[in-house]
Amino acid sequence: MFYFKRYSPFILLLLLFLVINALLRTVLLLHPITQSEFELVDLMKIYFWGGLSDFFVYSIGSIFLWLYLLFLSDKKYAAPTGYIVFGLLILLLAYLTFFNTILDEYGGSLPEIVIGFLSLKTICFGLLLFLPKYRKSIRLGLYSLTIFLFVLVMVQNAVSEFFFWNEFGVRYNFIAVDYLVYTNTVIGNIMESYPVVPLFLSVGIITIGITYWIVKNSLYFLDNLPKSTDKIKGTVAYTVLFVTAVTVIPMLGDKANNDNVFVNELQANGIYKFAIAFKNNELDFDTYYKTLSSKKAFALLKKAMQGTSNNSTLRMVKSEGDELKKNVVLITVESLSEEFMTEFGNQKHITPFLDSLAEKSLQFTNLYAVGNRTVRGLEAVTLCLPPSPAESVVKRKDNKNKFSTGSIFKGKGYTVKYFYGGDAYFDNMEDFFGGNGYEIIDKKSFQPQEITFQNIWGVCDEDMYRKAIQEMNQEAKQNRPFFNHIMTVSNHRPFTYPEGKIDISSKSKSRNGGVKYTDYALKQFFSMAQKQTWFKNTVFVIVADHCASSSGKTELPLEKYRIPALVYAPGFIAPKHVPTLMSQIDLMPTVMGLLNFSYESKFFGQDVFQSDYQARAFIATYQDLGLIKNNVLTILSPVKKVKQYRLIQKKNKELKPEFEIHYTEQPMQHLNKQLIEETIAYYQTTAHLLKAKKLNKTKA
Repeated sequence: MFYFKRYSPFILLLLLFLVINALLRTVLLLHPITQSEFELVDLMKIYFWGGLSDFFVYSIGSIFLWLYLLFLSDKKYAAPTGYIVFGLLILLLAYLTFFNTILDEYGGSLPEIVIGFLSLKTICFGLLLFLPKYRKSIRLGLYSLTIFLFVLVMVQNAVSEFFFWNEFGVRYNFIAVDYLVYTNTVIGNIMESYPVVPLFLSVGIITIGITYWIVKNSLYFLDNLPKSTDKIKGTVAYTVLFVTAVTVIPMLGDKANNDNVFVNELQANGIYKFAIAFKNNELDFDTYYKTLSSKKAFALLKKAMQGTSNNSTLRMVKSEGDELKKNVVLITVESLSEEFMTEFGNQKHITPFLDSLAEKSLQFTNLYAVGNRTVRGLEAVTLCLPPSPAESVVKRKDNKNKFSTGSIFKGKGYTVKYFYGGDAYFDNMEDFFGGNGYEIIDKKSFQPQEITFQNIWGVCDEDMYRKAIQEMNQEAKQNRPFFNHIMTVSNHRPFTYPEGKIDISSKSKSRNGGVKYTDYALKQFFSMAQKQTWFKNTVFVIVADHCASSSGKTELPLEKYRIPALVYAPGFIAPKHVPTLMSQIDLMPTVMGLLNFSYESKFFGQDVFQSDYQARAFIATYQDLGLIKNNVLTILSPVKKVKQYRLIQKKNKELKPEFEIHYTEQPMQHLNKQLIEETIAYYQTTAHLLKAKKLNKTKA
């Protein structure tokens, strides 16, 4: 058939798409972050199933190309058809421009985009209609531009996938969807992190070269436009191909079930992964995960969390001592992996202040972050509940009036604030914290003279800390205790910060520089805080939001979730190492225990110093939900899959066992049913209680 000949642009672009994706797989396969060895059968799966997936993804994605080629014709410009079509285009354009339409109901940029496209289409149609002598040249120009755009999308997507892999070690996922939503911040981050001019020039040159080759080799198609019979036959064939692709692609997705996560990721098609992530930003637990009866799930929860009843987490937390209304400053540090600290084996000494502070603090040496995004860390220390599949509660519509650390402090007479150096609109933080009773201090609150340095993520940490000190000085004058939550931003790509502060230049844009400046800024904060009247009556809690990287050979590599956590209150809390296995969600309930708080709790998080605490930790991605307990990692995955790994701590003579973060995750052939049911119980009850709004704030 005419559309499927070797000179057809449809076929030439298909070949290009297959070649680009094969090359991309090879590059990602050899990337340093791909920490895995592959057997021959693995490589065969990656390239065979991957190539097949690429073919069918193209079959769906090329629908716009197909429609463009289908409507290439000279007949539509013949009188009177051409004039009628042109007139209708003008009328439609006028209607959309001057009258209220359904597009206006959607709002945003949609009306402008549609009007712009229709204007261009009308102009091009007019040129081809009224300049028949130049029709061939005009069509060639428009055809070349169309091919250029399709090639550009393919090339640019490959580049984007490379950089996404470089950052996260996976294909597109929910993070990529977030990046599409927060385009301005993300583009700014790219502009500041990478040599964009050479990069864009290279992409442009490559795209122009490929476009020239395709146009040159498809001129026969353009000079001999298909007849009506060819169009009918071609459309029937393409429809069959399209329907087949829609059916087959999910099946190919099921083929990605290797124990080695890298095999699954390399086998997948990034565009399809993006589409799935965009569609499934929420996953219903009961639909996608293995479940228990509700009665059994809550019975197991009650066994793990004593004092709960009536299918809830509601219980009374009582303290025997007098409540201490000390100020609390919670600092969640961006991307601070435990492995950055010297005592955990880092030889580059990039956290000298934190290293010294740890020796003066209550240090939790075996604490795991619940996820690998900032919103997960914020959710964990604010709502103290296990992570939910898909999107964090922070980013959901139903994210307000939750039972939170802020609500407890507020109920005890504290002022409650959230500090963020960037725009709190990002990641829905403003909506979440504002909707849960926090006053928000973000970049919009800064006066121009208060900003000494900023990048796309916001003001530098030093500026944020100076602002926080000012606010706390004002709060101290009100004779009320305060709870302030500060979220840092400097340890984030592009890793730029004020020059001359540390011995690593900001121009290097290196992770080590970002970490060391973050540590330096924290030192400046404490230097300022020690001079304030409220310092001696304040408890400082420092914890990472998540690790710097989340990629690994297994679904949930433990070392990518291990984070530092310190409680510093000189004269009140004695320095001590706590090697107890615990979760990020336990940190604030433990701090409240140190303050002798008595309160009605709905938290899943617990005070780890209580005698009934059972050591366990939650770690998760957007789909894989894990529980660490008794040296076993249990993982629940969609399609009701369950895996378990025996955790064997690696030996390092230079480190104490409590500071060794690396484990061998050995697949278990005989699964521990008790741990599986306990894992299900935690995550299932979390999902049920959230859906039933039983984790909302307790009414006074």
